[in-house]
Amino acid sequence: MPEPKHHKIVIIGSGPAGFTAAIYAARANLKPIIIQGMQPGGQLTLTTEVDNFPGFEHGTTGPELMQKMQAQAERFGTEMVFDTVASVDFSRRPFTITCDGGDLFTADAVIVCTGASARWLGLESEKRLNGFGVSACATCDGFFFKGRKVAVVGGGDTAVEEAIFLTNFCSKVYLIHRRDAVRAEIIMQEKMFANPKIEPVWNSVVDEILGEPGQGGGVRGVRVKNVRTGALQEIPVEGVFIAIGHKPNTDIFKGQLEMDEQGYLITRPDSTATNIPGVFAAGDVQDKVFRQAITAAGTGCMAALEAERLLASQEQGPARK
Repeated sequence: MPEPKHHKIVIIGSGPAGFTAAIYAARANLKPIIIQGMQPGGQLTLTTEVDNFPGFEHGTTGPELMQKMQAQAERFGTEMVFDTVASVDFSRRPFTITCDGGDLFTADAVIVCTGASARWLGLESEKRLNGFGVSACATCDGFFFKGRKVAVVGGGDTAVEEAIFLTNFCSKVYLIHRRDAVRAEIIMQEKMFANPKIEPVWNSVVDEILGEPGQGGGVRGVRVKNVRTGALQEIPVEGVFIAIGHKPNTDIFKGQLEMDEQGYLITRPDSTATNIPGVFAAGDVQDKVFRQAITAAGTGCMAALEAERLLASQEQGPARK
């Protein structure tokens, strides 16, 4: 068993929440480390264009934004650990974090920024065209399809909301659903059926996404299969939005941190504090509503400030204001 390495703050997971937390914690001279996980930089590393993050008047790319955030965190002394957390023990202080590579860390405070992963259809073409017309975030990417035809896959609240949102930009939105009715709230269904730009494609699943990646390429259509008749149909679209839900990356925290029925970590109102004093959660791991880079960064800031005040109160008495 390796000797544990102790740090005042350990941040589990990177991305906007993790890097922002690290910037604030490092500037407070808390010498944080980030255990980056399987996907350093988080979901934004799969996003080609980012036009809605403040400070980039001409836009940027997801990987570039994450590289800049990481460099800023490192500039203030954050240590990056390129490993994945295998298990945690929050039952006693200091907290213990065990990594897949065998390293063992202890911490006075932990900030969980493990994010959430979009649920995908599992098609090879979906993976190949991700970032070239295939997306899991209409709010992030809808603007790029102005005046074009797109498809949304799903039948829950998220799918219907994204279909309605996309009509602000797109000329036509096909909603592809495996059943003959959506599961969204009634008021959302009413809005959807009242919108002439939305055309449901009932009893159908995506058989293939058509197109080629690369410059000048992209999605050119989607082939759907009717689950009742087996008939195939090609629909010409230039964008496909997968809206079948997200899965928070919280499996390693089960039995220790409180979470809702979907697995999102529960934090106190107006706080990032979890049910374990000294453990905080920021970003998409606790936010199932907005799921934006800027909101993740904001909660990362909150978590670092709350952790700093907690540690200060334990070491020096009353927390600083």
